[in-house]
Amino acid sequence: MNDYDPRIVALYDADNPDGPDHDYYRSRADQIGARRIIDVGCGTGILTVTLAGKDREVLGLDPSTAMLEYARVRPGAERVQWIEGDCRVLNHRSFDYAVMSGNVAQHIPDPLWQQTLENLRRNLAIDSLLCFESRNPLRRAWETWAKEEPTTRMTPFGLQTEWCQTRELGDGKVLLESFARFEDSGEIVQDDVVLVFRTDQQINSQLEAAGFVVENIWGTWDRTPFDGSQAVMIFEARAR
Repeated sequence: MNDYDPRIVALYDADNPDGPDHDYYRSRADQIGARRIIDVGCGTGILTVTLAGKDREVLGLDPSTAMLEYARVRPGAERVQWIEGDCRVLNHRSFDYAVMSGNVAQHIPDPLWQQTLENLRRNLAIDSLLCFESRNPLRRAWETWAKEEPTTRMTPFGLQTEWCQTRELGDGKVLLESFARFEDSGEIVQDDVVLVFRTDQQINSQLEAAGFVVENIWGTWDRTPFDGSQAVMIFEARAR
């Protein structure tokens, strides 16, 4: 994979701050009394370090070298075990809580997505909880992204202008091309990612095939049931 530009990584937390989504994942950990937690696709570790605490083992897993280099030096990083890779590197551990925040599920293509769920299941104890979110494809968020005007802001690296464009590839896949121009030098950094927009029925079937039972699908971070109209689908699935 092409890794992220370090400047983009350094701005990630400001662009994706702690908020209601992180509150939700932390609250579920507390409610089930989780003691062994894995954060899949942990990125810079902004959520991961806040899951760590007394009598808890937390593992942050991510395929990006640049993201993990940032995570390993952030405050609280010493309380987390950081591993570079995806769920294929796990070796039959016994986690009791797994999270995938930041729409990580949409960054994992098929058939690797199904393999990811199966590998997670093998590394979760019976009755453990898996929680993650994915955007509702019926809301077609990518159309809104593509219509947004370029924005310019001041960063530690000088003025930066950002914009994006999208293209539907079929079968729920959308190519998102993101651009960042550093105005002092005129340099443009481009990041391309294919996002997979799966329906709630698809994800439910994939979870069941991997050995999970879906207990809840929420449409908001304060746990309003998903009714098909909300922008986000938050899944809670139990390992069986």
